Amino acid sequence: MNTTKENLTVEQKRALLKKLLLEKKSAKPKPDTGVTSVSPPVKSATIIAEKDYRAFCEFDQFPEIEAFDQQFVMLDQLNIANPYFRVNETITNNRTIIDGKDMISFSSYNYLGLSGDKRVSDAARKAIDDYGTSVSASRVATGEKPLHKELEDEIASLYNTEDSIVFVGGHATNVTVIGHLMRPQDLIVFDDLSHNSIIEGCVLSGARRIPFPHEDFEALDRILQENRKDYERVLITIEGVYSMDGDIANLPAFIEVKKKHNALLFVDEAHSIGVLGKTGKGIREHFDVDPNDVDLWMGTFSKSFASCGGYIAGKKSLINYLKYTTPGFLYSVGISPANAAAALMAAKLIKSEPERTQRLKENAKYFLEQANEAGLNTGKSMDTAVIPIIVGNSNHALLLAHRLFENKINVQPILYPAVPDNESRLRFFITCDHTQEEIQFTVDMTAKLLTQIQEENN
Repeated sequence: MNTTKENLTVEQKRALLKKLLLEKKSAKPKPDTGVTSVSPPVKSATIIAEKDYRAFCEFDQFPEIEAFDQQFVMLDQLNIANPYFRVNETITNNRTIIDGKDMISFSSYNYLGLSGDKRVSDAARKAIDDYGTSVSASRVATGEKPLHKELEDEIASLYNTEDSIVFVGGHATNVTVIGHLMRPQDLIVFDDLSHNSIIEGCVLSGARRIPFPHEDFEALDRILQENRKDYERVLITIEGVYSMDGDIANLPAFIEVKKKHNALLFVDEAHSIGVLGKTGKGIREHFDVDPNDVDLWMGTFSKSFASCGGYIAGKKSLINYLKYTTPGFLYSVGISPANAAAALMAAKLIKSEPERTQRLKENAKYFLEQANEAGLNTGKSMDTAVIPIIVGNSNHALLLAHRLFENKINVQPILYPAVPDNESRLRFFITCDHTQEEIQFTVDMTAKLLTQIQEENN
């Protein structure tokens, strides 16, 4: 087979790469002698001319990179600007400035308007004055600061749990904790719309992985009925609010299944803490459940907490173990003083100013009502800060986002392969500071422009 770049298609490259990887996997491993040595290169049964190794060692010839680059052809064909990585030139809340233009923003996780709040910013500045811009070490070494324990105590108080642990990133929190706690002899069952960070943690663990249909606790029950006996630890992972659809997990039902099958329950509250509950204490308060019925409460600081980082809240024995053994904590620098102080102040304000959560709920309800009245498809969204407008066509979603941007409304399109093409959408994030006028203008403009696009392309 001629394997030059001119004649080798993307699919042929993939097939060849797969063949090489399968040959490598099928090779018998050598016994472990306990001695580290340098092994000679393994010769592949498939002979590849030296000049053709470029397909495997030059990035621009990787099939996945070539396929990725093709996605941007759509932008050129539609004659629209890339909607991603736009530079926001000021604090992003209900409004932002892009290219010098004042715009309504629906692309920010700043749900409670605390990023930019003077008290939060002042706390971050004071932390820099007191401790510098970095803690400069892993916390288990010399990176521990008073702010760390204060923040962890505040998070535990918010959840009414025994303790909590803070990590430098939300995505990394899921990856390292799930990957560390679960083992090959264990089972993880996860919602099939789970966030990438949960999936990556599951893969890292080596445990068997079984997805269940979105929000289907009855299907979960059947899976565990059939499989529970074959595994030691079993972890169920769900999210408080799902970030793509804005729907809320039926936490009481999942708690019941967890108890029935002696499993562990992990709840990711990235988009629900500060958003759900009368006072913003999340899905626990929303359903009024016992905090001890969930084994691992997870959340991020990049949304309601106006900072950056992640956390796990739960029993003291678990938290203590994670502090001394979790790779993503043990071998990583501690959260920065500024981020810790910002999150700490935000956590206090969430508790002391529940009216922020109430305003957010009112705005989300108003947006949802107006969108449905205008005939827009809002999918599964319910009482949360995440509201999709499902367009059902990637080209149309790109065009709609582009034309809204031309009308000074910034909202991001979500396209295939992130979602199926018939579920391509614009995803609106609501904040407590949006005005009814901003919401009404946005909904009216979205409905008008979408109708125009559909008529143009019929």
